[in-house]
Amino acid sequence: MDTNLAARLWQQLWHGLRDEHTPVPQIVWQGHDAFCSVYPVSELAAASIALAAQAAAALTGNPAKPRLDAHLASRWFQHSFRPINRPLPLAWDAFAGDYQTADGWIRLHTNAPHHRQSMERVLGKQPDRAALARIVAGWQKQTLEQAIVDAGGCAAEMRSLEAWRQHPQGQSVAQEPLIAWQSQAESAPPAWALPIARPLHGVRVLDLTRVIAGPVATRFLAGLGAEVLRLDPPDWEEPTLEEEMMLGKRCARLDLKSDAGRQQFERLLMQTDVLVHGYRADALEALGYDSARLQQLAPGLIDVSLNAWGWSGPWRNRRGFDSLVQMACGIADAGQRWHGADTPQPLPVQALDHATGYLMAAAALEGMRQRVTHGTGVRARLSLARTAHLLTSHPYPAGMAAAGLAPSLPYDERDTLELTPLGLGYRLKPPFWLPGTPLLWSRAGGPLGAAEPIWLTP
Repeated sequence: MDTNLAARLWQQLWHGLRDEHTPVPQIVWQGHDAFCSVYPVSELAAASIALAAQAAAALTGNPAKPRLDAHLASRWFQHSFRPINRPLPLAWDAFAGDYQTADGWIRLHTNAPHHRQSMERVLGKQPDRAALARIVAGWQKQTLEQAIVDAGGCAAEMRSLEAWRQHPQGQSVAQEPLIAWQSQAESAPPAWALPIARPLHGVRVLDLTRVIAGPVATRFLAGLGAEVLRLDPPDWEEPTLEEEMMLGKRCARLDLKSDAGRQQFERLLMQTDVLVHGYRADALEALGYDSARLQQLAPGLIDVSLNAWGWSGPWRNRRGFDSLVQMACGIADAGQRWHGADTPQPLPVQALDHATGYLMAAAALEGMRQRVTHGTGVRARLSLARTAHLLTSHPYPAGMAAAGLAPSLPYDERDTLELTPLGLGYRLKPPFWLPGTPLLWSRAGGPLGAAEPIWLTP
């Protein structure tokens, strides 16, 4: 790992969390191996996790310096849980992936059934991947991207970094802050005890996120003791991520489009300290829950939100995922050139998701600190595209190439087995050490919809 580059990323992240006039805390970096990648993924992993750890220390007044293990930070960007009674589940739908068009490459995202159906409305229902590839090959990439998006699906053509910088959305994202902060109305002081050992004990976090970035954030908050309640629509499933991303959480179902669901949602909100959501821009507002309404229901609310493509520009309401952002913003193209490959070469992990997740956790913790200090609620907005802009703005020095991660070692994992509803496995050790503040989860990851949509704490 390039510690100088990690330090520069750390400075950028800290100034995104605070301001440029706030002194940058010192972090102790440990470990030297890093992902073999065109961009500094391991350095971003270490710096983003460090930001969440330092935000936890700042909230409680813990003067200790976090120690970051670069090797473990990188591993947490892969998988934190290793089942021993079965293989890791497949991460992708059979039709998801990169396809060659008549004039380049495009990535189709079909993991969710409705996204696959949207793709099929444009390209037809094909018997296998090879048949789909033959159909895609007859399309122009930009035309196909727009057709699938118009059909309600998810796709992104491969663009170069320069093309993205010239694209209206790329230009909009470049002008956005890493974390867009907005203070809300004053409210009564919170009743949080904030003990160093379990900083978020008694803090209620309502989780309206999906897949990776948002769940990473709420998983981290759960590890600090928060009561995290995740809400999903009646028909949403994420079977491949249950043990990985539901760690420490209770998961319930609630239909926000029904009267009964909205009533229960509002009852939950009135007792919520931190709301984390990953809806597209204006999607929650369309349900009647804009920022003013949220603050009305929960005065002093810490409101942390995420979208894929940024909060301004023509794509602000477009569906997106990490793999699509990497394709659109130049990362996959840069990887192809760097590897000398014939196909798109994304980052070795979904680093935009994971890094943004830890930034969201840091934003939630910083929002709590501001609530305690200033007595106001806080709104924080982040995006995968803005994290991508940060990463691509800090390339490795010319001629430098990371050799790759060292093999996984037995002491990377906790000594004790973790029992989940699906079986047994081992969890990675935390990637940082903050004296007095361990990461500990009170419940194993399990299936969606297993809990009731209620708070357990009074």
